[in-house]
Amino acid sequence: MSWLRALKETARSGLTLERQRLEPLVALRGALGLALVVAGALSLFGTVVAVSAAFGAFQAAIATYQRSWRPRPVLALASGASLAVSTFIGYLTAFHLVFFVAMLALWTFLAGLAWALGPTVGIIAASNVAIMLVTVTLPTSIAAAAGHAAVIAAGGVVQAAFVVLLPVRRWGAQRDALADALAAEADYARRLRHDPTAPFDPAPLMQARRAAAVTRRQARRRPAELHGMRGVAERIRPVLAALADPAVGVPAEGPERDRVRELLSAAASVLTEAARAVRHNKPLRLPPSAVAALKTPDTAAVLTGPARRGAHRLAALLDDVTETARGAGTTEGPHRDRPPLLRLVPGSLRILREELHRDSPVLRHACRVSAVTAVGYIVGTVLPLGHGYWAPMTCVMVMRPDFSQTYARSVARFGGTLIGVGAATAVVQGAGPGTYLSGGLAVLCAFCAFLVLGTGYVASSVFISAYVVLLLGMGGEDWNQTVPERALLTLAGGVLAMIAYAVYPAWETPRLRHRLADWLHANGDYAAAVVDHYADPAGRAGGDIRQTLLDARDARIAWRESVKRAEHEPVRNRGLSRDAAERAGEAISQLGRGALLMEAHLPDSGAAPVPAAADLAEALRRDTERAATAVRERRTPQWDAVHEALDHWDRQSAPDTVLRTGAGLVAEALDDLTEALEPEDEGVRGGAGPRTRDR
Repeated sequence: MSWLRALKETARSGLTLERQRLEPLVALRGALGLALVVAGALSLFGTVVAVSAAFGAFQAAIATYQRSWRPRPVLALASGASLAVSTFIGYLTAFHLVFFVAMLALWTFLAGLAWALGPTVGIIAASNVAIMLVTVTLPTSIAAAAGHAAVIAAGGVVQAAFVVLLPVRRWGAQRDALADALAAEADYARRLRHDPTAPFDPAPLMQARRAAAVTRRQARRRPAELHGMRGVAERIRPVLAALADPAVGVPAEGPERDRVRELLSAAASVLTEAARAVRHNKPLRLPPSAVAALKTPDTAAVLTGPARRGAHRLAALLDDVTETARGAGTTEGPHRDRPPLLRLVPGSLRILREELHRDSPVLRHACRVSAVTAVGYIVGTVLPLGHGYWAPMTCVMVMRPDFSQTYARSVARFGGTLIGVGAATAVVQGAGPGTYLSGGLAVLCAFCAFLVLGTGYVASSVFISAYVVLLLGMGGEDWNQTVPERALLTLAGGVLAMIAYAVYPAWETPRLRHRLADWLHANGDYAAAVVDHYADPAGRAGGDIRQTLLDARDARIAWRESVKRAEHEPVRNRGLSRDAAERAGEAISQLGRGALLMEAHLPDSGAAPVPAAADLAEALRRDTERAATAVRERRTPQWDAVHEALDHWDRQSAPDTVLRTGAGLVAEALDDLTEALEPEDEGVRGGAGPRTRDR
């Protein structure tokens, strides 16, 4: 993609508003907490301290909106405390330009590295640096700086208290995650009626799994309908796939297929109603027709073999879902542990150390954002515009580890700031509101910012920019700066961010093959673990299968995110075009599907072993490991060991029908992968095809 087209696409993305369900009660709760902080600080300490307290409460409220399954009060407290520390340390060096720029560069570098711990930590760290650039200008002494830090932390405490005292949809995020997983499986069942090999996106199941991790205290309070249903939903998915697929289920047409369609339709209805009951915490109402279709004794007469077993298993699993949705489960028993924040510190430090190498995109982001923020601060200070923090604040807020988000947010930031600052400055300079009216308007802007936070960065930028202007105007700090001056500084910060990424990028396109290889290796391990269970049903638990399945899902999500980030990058492919990537991804998906079909019919512990399966499992592990290396090195993957194991199996034994059919589907998928990658590999070896310089 050319640079011109890339800029056009990212600009369009940055200015796009998404249709999201608004949560006015949650926004109102954050605004009420902010209003209480502003009013209390004004009455007790005056306007300047109230401005600092308001920034702390605002940042704490923003933190509670992040996509994290950590309890919201914890996020608010952590955000308020970290902003307080940032403000105090920043003020200690603010007396000298060189010292402050050095501190700013270091603090921003650490905030950039924080993206290795996840987007929630990265966003909170970046926001802290941005707000710190404003709050360090407010105190006048070290004692005053300590006081400002204290009221900033107090703002976080107030927001945390409001989350506890005014709960809105208690367990709402966990309910939505589980309901989304059930709804995704319901949609999958409907699509299987018309397309027996329809794909399934496991992302909702992964989100539900992350949401299911709770602390010991939360486990005792968790509603019964949120306990255990996710595990049942996980087991439903392979049963649906195996029941519908003609390879291991029933013929493509005929009375058996008609009965399977009825079962799939009934399963979709049950799962949809279960999702509704969980999401809205309402009684479960099952359609009588769906219950009748699942319970009819005619199923045993129409279906035979694996299809009959699958139908009975599906009915049993759906019974478990409905019982749990009715609240018949229990909140006691084992749960996925969510460790407290302090216990995560050693692991977090290890993750950060692992990112300290030259090819790390997170390290590159940390270097970029620290250098650009320091330069932006110097530029804003040198320019005779006053309040130069608008430039570095823009830099740290718009820069992200990937190209698309950085450029899209730069455009959105400038557009949103132009509107928000223009409107707020017009109100301040035209109407001349007093302290309390300015504070009230700032709280109103904060409410609007909370409300539209999920609709797009351009919308939130409008209200956040207006909030900053009105809040500083309340303290008499920013009355004299005009709209063009603020817009110019914001534009300078955005342009610096965009130039920095162009000069020192971390392109995702050259890493596509590595992501593809990781996904291939993970799916190969999953298929091998499933086949291994057939070789020794009594000696192997399902733990290996479960863990390899989770690893395969993580690798798939990483691959899809990588493809999405690379889509608008202005670089050419490195031997993996968009068409080849799509076909290779489809082949690896089919590899996982073959393993899933075999998993749906895993033998019981008392079943007879299939000795040939052990050789096939070892061949799968060996060949996929070698193939992953070949994909990374731009060579054609080969599957000699897998085909040899299958040929030997066919010559020496009478294979199990489901296992042998699934193994054949796996082998076909591997051959399709070779076909998807081979033409481009040949072109590269022959000297054809463009190469991208790895910068």
